[in-house]
Amino acid sequence: MQRQIFTEEHDAFRETVRTFLAKEVLPHYEQWEKDGIVSREAWRAAGRQGLLGLAVPEEYGGGGNTDFRYSAVLAEEFTRAGVSGLALGLHNDIIGPYLTGLGTEEQKRRWLPGFCSGETITAIAMTEPGAGSDLQGIRTAAEDKGDHWLLNGSKTFISNGILADLVIVVAKTSPEGGAKGLSLLVVERGAEGFERGRNLDKIGQKSQDTAELFFDDVRVPKENLLGELDGAFVHLMTNLAQERMGIAVAGIAAAEHLLEITTRYVKEREAFGRPLSKLQHIRFEIAEMATECAVTRTFLDRCIVDHSEGTLDAVHASMAKWWATELQKRVADRCLQLHGGYGYMTEYRVAKAYTDGRIQTIYGGTTEIMKEIIGRSLLA
Repeated sequence: MQRQIFTEEHDAFRETVRTFLAKEVLPHYEQWEKDGIVSREAWRAAGRQGLLGLAVPEEYGGGGNTDFRYSAVLAEEFTRAGVSGLALGLHNDIIGPYLTGLGTEEQKRRWLPGFCSGETITAIAMTEPGAGSDLQGIRTAAEDKGDHWLLNGSKTFISNGILADLVIVVAKTSPEGGAKGLSLLVVERGAEGFERGRNLDKIGQKSQDTAELFFDDVRVPKENLLGELDGAFVHLMTNLAQERMGIAVAGIAAAEHLLEITTRYVKEREAFGRPLSKLQHIRFEIAEMATECAVTRTFLDRCIVDHSEGTLDAVHASMAKWWATELQKRVADRCLQLHGGYGYMTEYRVAKAYTDGRIQTIYGGTTEIMKEIIGRSLLA
């Protein structure tokens, strides 16, 4: 089915993204995978190309365009290229809204120009070793010292953790407040007592630096409080729909691309004297995946439009996230199986997609959490 949600402007932007990937990313990506981190120059190149801060107002160096369809194009093209390390979606769609929506005028002028140019790489630190993403269990705490906060604690699984120049830290500022006693504090590179631990060794997304972070009596200036004091819970909930939509968009794009690759493969690969595509079982597998992808794509495109218009609710974003990512996982597994032994070889695209994509049903809220949100909305 022909997609109907994009205009000529979106198509032109898609070509810009493809050109950027071909010139600035793909020639270097194999080395980044070995290094476990991308180069800072790639971030600066993305900034020069206008791929950072798409929704940031022009006065701060951004694109001034809040149409989520541009973010969807970016996610789709990066996914199709098999590029997971350069986390522009995290930067633009997850962290960007915190800075633009919660930042004071002084904070915006201090942080957003670098955010848009690629000179300032960002991360958000919520997950902790003992609490996971359970806000109630967060132990990282900031003590009010009058003219500054004194921050202590640790975080783990932080994407962009090694490269980040600006880290939004979720910390307890009211000890008795539980999840309602948390605030967002911005810690900048070079702050005394702020240390980075290991660049974590993951099964996939090797070039995406994912780190442990440690805060030992870090003095955070009072002017680095982002949003309301003790308001982190509400701030975090407000931006989750966009985070989950970005993950969902990547999920369906990955499933569709894997289906394309595998369809070509079974036409070319022979077994028992004829192409695999001549076997009824193979045709049924392809038919099932193609149908699942087509139905999911229709729903996702509707969600993309709704989100661009500001009408997508948390429940439908959760539906999109769990369904698209679980589909991605199923399709990756079935496509690898159809490749046989070659599917297990890292030189084949399907093998890398299998390991890179496995995190999709976990981060941004697990499938189980998505189902809980949906079920609670229906049965409350």
